[in-house]
Amino acid sequence: MKKQVSIWKEFTKGLWEINPTFKQILGMCPTLAVTVSAINGIAMALATTFVLVFSSFLISCVRKLIPNQVRIASYIVIIATFVTIADLVMKAKFPELSKALGPFVPLIVVNCIILGRAEAFASKNSPIRSIMDALGNGVGFLISLTVIGSIRELLGSRTIFGYQILPDSFEPLLVMILPAGAFITLGLLMGIANAYVERKKNIEHKSLIEKYRKNYSSEINLSQNAE
Repeated sequence: MKKQVSIWKEFTKGLWEINPTFKQILGMCPTLAVTVSAINGIAMALATTFVLVFSSFLISCVRKLIPNQVRIASYIVIIATFVTIADLVMKAKFPELSKALGPFVPLIVVNCIILGRAEAFASKNSPIRSIMDALGNGVGFLISLTVIGSIRELLGSRTIFGYQILPDSFEPLLVMILPAGAFITLGLLMGIANAYVERKKNIEHKSLIEKYRKNYSSEINLSQNAE
């Protein structure tokens, strides 16, 4: 039987181990489309996290009541309900952000992160674990979009969160606020992330080999001394 991980682990795995953007490669449409600035990335990630947490919680609560044949349709109805709430609240309280994000807030309903966690986790686990899993993935998504948006805004507009960081002498890179800038930034960050993971694996592999080598040498020495 598979050992159940801790509640804290359910949260932290979404930050890096199964990060939606850099590991699962999900939610690419809003990641590439709205990260022209850091604030746009944060707004989209927070809206997605809200929908993800509450839909995962509700799906986990009613998972045993939903017939298997209509589970996906049922999940979409639940997700669409919370997307509508998020969209209406954003239009009422943050009209400028809502206008900047455009149709991508309503499109959260078809975001693969939300449906993926609902099918892979919430439908098989308790409400508390589902909330922690959803919150971890949401925070991981938030970190990813904030980093991408900050880089694009800094290089494309010299600012972060509207505050000028780079001097006027720096010539903004127009490509960074265009769709191509999103692909370039995402590709470079994914490359750095993969390089880090490979380096970590190589270090662990070498450490393991050295450990076995020392144990083997110790066993040989003990055997020779016994003789």
